[in-house]
Amino acid sequence: MFQRIVVGVNRADSAVDALHRAQRLAEEFGATLHIVTAYEPGAERARSGAAAPVTAGRADAEKFLERFAATMPISVETHALPEKPAAAILRVAEEIDADLVVVGNKGMKGLGRVLGSVPNEVAHKANCSVLIVNTT
Repeated sequence: MFQRIVVGVNRADSAVDALHRAQRLAEEFGATLHIVTAYEPGAERARSGAAAPVTAGRADAEKFLERFAATMPISVETHALPEKPAAAILRVAEEIDADLVVVGNKGMKGLGRVLGSVPNEVAHKANCSVLIVNTT
């Protein structure tokens, strides 16, 4: 049913809950899990056509993702992108033609719901199914 699952993570406990749910689904369906995190781009910019420089933010984000990936008994790919979180998740989902995106529900209450939280934006813009995990 699912072959490519994307999950967005950050340093919040709620994101780790969503990651564990996504991992269980990937295990159950034999899917590849794509773990995505966003970071603030550094001041350095690549020249046109050059590879993006490895900034401190990028290196930290990649190390953060690798800690998760190293512990998982499934096929995992990591994606650290210099974008806003929802944009990073949606970009990866589109690029890999994801079957499912998993996000935590943090930010889905009160004004965040009206103003556009990450799960809200992902749910409205994803081209695939979205699972919003109750992490509160």
